[in-house]
Amino acid sequence: MSVLASIRSQLAPVHREGLPFIGIFAVVTLLAFWVWPPLGWLGLVATIWCAYFFRDPARVTPLREGIVVAPADGRVSRVIDAVPPKEFGLGERPLPRVSIFMSVFDCHVNRSPLAGKIERIIYHAGAFVSADLDKASESNERNSLLIASDAGRIAVVQIAGLVARRIVSFVREGATVAAGERIGMIRFGSRVDVYLPAGARALVAEGQTAIAGETVIADLAAGEAQRGFRVD
Repeated sequence: MSVLASIRSQLAPVHREGLPFIGIFAVVTLLAFWVWPPLGWLGLVATIWCAYFFRDPARVTPLREGIVVAPADGRVSRVIDAVPPKEFGLGERPLPRVSIFMSVFDCHVNRSPLAGKIERIIYHAGAFVSADLDKASESNERNSLLIASDAGRIAVVQIAGLVARRIVSFVREGATVAAGERIGMIRFGSRVDVYLPAGARALVAEGQTAIAGETVIADLAAGEAQRGFRVD
């Protein structure tokens, strides 16, 4: 293997959603070098960061029935019981919720937490307060997906933040998705909430780092005989 091929194998590919932004950063950087070289070097750093932000690494997803994986990279900011957004029509009863906060340094490609059918996708326009605040679940712009599986129904909510200004969806209502399949992206810095079925127990803790498509956040079939799962 050549040195160039070895380097390429270590780099995550860039998602196509990021190509226009990387192109704009690159053009501005070239102009900056022409106007004032020190400014060009700052532009080069910004261009590299932009390419890093839109990275789309491959993930290895656990495929056991009932396993719920993290939909986003980032820090688990909340593990609580909360009333789901009204647009789902799931009632006023609090459900277990896992919130993952994505900083501008995390990969922002979101993935399906489990295999199933997308029953509903609901976009809700709103504000752009800090996604790390709990009120962002109700106040901020968001895109909500209700996914039904044999093990139960879960709700996934992509929430825009202070810097984020667009939520991009890769799927449609009625589509069947696999666990870990790419379902969307939020630009830039944001949060994703997962509402679990009543009685489900989260297998992650606040402050833990989650990896989209890989970190197991719940097991909807944990009550089955011979079903074991230990968290150290």
